[in-house]
Amino acid sequence: MAVNPDFVGRSYPSTEPYAVDAALIASFAAAVGAHDPVHTDAEAARAAGYADVVAPPTLVVRFSQEAERAYVTDPDAGIDYTRVVHGEQRFVHHRPITAGDEVTGTTTVDAVRQAGGHAMITTRTEISTASGEALATSMSTIVVRGGED
Repeated sequence: MAVNPDFVGRSYPSTEPYAVDAALIASFAAAVGAHDPVHTDAEAARAAGYADVVAPPTLVVRFSQEAERAYVTDPDAGIDYTRVVHGEQRFVHHRPITAGDEVTGTTTVDAVRQAGGHAMITTRTEISTASGEALATSMSTIVVRGGED
């Protein structure tokens, strides 16, 4: 099955809220080599003007990919995930994610186009708190490699 171009404009319901805690932020910071104490020390984060420890900006990808899963696994979308290659990722940050946030994501399919026998899919995921405060917008492009049917 080919990628279904009729999904352009479709949005998926918001994910369930995910509680962000200091341990998640510290673990992610260690994994990406972010050594600023604002990621691990609440006092340092508060002194810098944050409510609590602050996540490295790229933690957003964890929540955007969770939200994008609804689209990628939708059987009618026609995406064979074994053929997916990540093409591009961009973020617009509205405010940092901090410990204590409950994060949700809502994904919209912005574009599906064919290029050289492959499908190029662009999604936009709005990341916000459970109360609706905007945290980030994530734009992702994946390539579904063409193959023999």
